[in-house]
Amino acid sequence: MVAKKGFTLVELLVVVLILGALAFIAIPRISQSATTAKINACKTNVDLLNSQIELYYANNGTWPADLDDLTSDPNYFPDGAPVCPFGTAYSYNSSTHRVAEHSH
Repeated sequence: MVAKKGFTLVELLVVVLILGALAFIAIPRISQSATTAKINACKTNVDLLNSQIELYYANNGTWPADLDDLTSDPNYFPDGAPVCPFGTAYSYNSSTHRVAEHSH
């Protein structure tokens, strides 16, 4: 009798189970990393907006009335205003002269 080379059904099932377990562990971590990256990008955008608000005040002697005063001026954002990765609009508080961080 000639021996056939190949994998048995049990061996294939073990491999599939191992790959499934690895995917079960890896996918949530990858998703969490993407969310963390978006949160960090949003915080960086808020810091950038606030530093440009300070620069606007230094250049003009007045605070911007709203974010449009700042974001529409290409001197402050030549590539366009930063956008929240989650799609939430940034809000400017005219009494504190700051953009508040989002709670994502």
